[in-house]
Amino acid sequence: MKLRLLTLAAMFAALCAIGAFIKIPVGIGSAALDTVPALISASFLPPVYAGAASLIGHLSSSLYAGFPLGPLHIIIAAEMFVILFVYTKLHKAGHHVWKWIFFIFANSVLATLPFYWIISPAFFAAALPGITLATILNAAIAMIVSPVVERVMERVKTHA
Repeated sequence: MKLRLLTLAAMFAALCAIGAFIKIPVGIGSAALDTVPALISASFLPPVYAGAASLIGHLSSSLYAGFPLGPLHIIIAAEMFVILFVYTKLHKAGHHVWKWIFFIFANSVLATLPFYWIISPAFFAAALPGITLATILNAAIAMIVSPVVERVMERVKTHA
């Protein structure tokens, strides 16, 4: 069972890294689709593994972009881990509407808020619209794809 979890976590982390290559220009810099696989992983992985997949996804996206915020990306990756951890807990508890509300609010507003003080209020104001747009886009894609992937996995379980 542990090998299966590690394999799935590695697969979703790799998909997050691939999603990092799909960039969407928004305001300051660009946003990537690196969170979609991590959101989908909530259906299959425990919270720690889903959080780790999102952490790896953000770091790979930042690496691809050249770490424009330098070591601050470590803070962002930690935030992504916590956000996906809580999101997965909400998913496992059956709070399917609240998980999306939490994810969109936490990933756009709460994750950006520390940079109000770390960098500047102007950076926060400039980054918030783009990050919110990217968060909604990642969530929308995951909302569409997740049920399909879950059904496919159910079929695989019944035929295996």
